[in-house]
Order: sequence, then structure tokens, then C-alpha cells
Amino acid sequence: MGKKIGRLDKYFEKPDDIKANVLVRVRGKEEIVEVTIPIKKMILRAEVSHSDLYAAIDLALEKLEKQIRKNKTRMSKKINKETFNDLNIEFEIEKEEEDQSVIVKRKVIEMKPMSEEEAILQMTMLGHEFFAFKNEENNETNILYIRKDGNYGIIEIR
Repeated sequence: MGKKIGRLDKYFEKPDDIKANVLVRVRGKEEIVEVTIPIKKMILRAEVSHSDLYAAIDLALEKLEKQIRKNKTRMSKKINKETFNDLNIEFEIEKEEEDQSVIVKRKVIEMKPMSEEEAILQMTMLGHEFFAFKNEENNETNILYIRKDGNYGIIEIR
């Protein structure tokens, strides 16, 4: 696994300084691989589901490489080419559940102050439709989202 993730080293000046977190979940016959790489002011993230674990890993890394290449210019302005420290691999087996509306995942995020432009980049890099962030202009929590017309909207929380 470490060798495979090591192929991303070429995008960073100091590949030994960044930590990649890999979560492998099993849902039925599917292997779900989630790779998260927190770097200064942003998070690279890819999640892939496949029946073959190694294929899922390769697809996740391809997604990350595509994100990096697509946003290389914008990222180089925001980060000084940061890097990987060690690799955390966590395995989790999920049981098939009945169709119920319950909270199945809870995340704790660290809200670092950032500009609206940085929040858009971060949301794009994560592939999410919304993103919560602390606006550096007023130090308030904002929710950035993609509107149906393709533009962005911001909800200011006071």
C-alpha cells in the first residue's frame, strides 16, 4: 500500500512530511477505499468502491492524481508543496442494514480560517456539493454550496 501511495510523492517537495490516511471498509462484496491526505490549508480525498481491493486502491490513487493535476496551479499558490509522513490504514467491516434513516457517520473537522476562493478549491478537491469553513474576513462559520445553476452560494451562520 505504501509503495502505491508513494507514486504521489512526485507532486510534493518533501514526501516524508505528509500523512496519508487510508480507510478500507467492506460492505457486502464491495471493498471501499477512502484515502485522505491533509495538507496545509486543504485536504486531498478520494473514495472508491470495487469488488477487488487492489483495483479500488488503484482507482482511488488515480482520482487523487487527477485532482492534483487538475488543480496543480491553484494548489501551488495555496501550499508550498507539502508532503507524506506515515501511512495510517484502518479496516472496518460494515454489516448490511435494513433501510432505516439513521445517522451512520459522524465527522469532526477542524475549521481553519480561509478565504471564499480557498473554500471553493477545497470543496472541489473533496468532490463535495457543500463545504463548511471559517471565513477569514469575519471569523464566522460559513457553508459554501453548489447551486443548481452551477454557481456557488454561501450561507453565513451567526
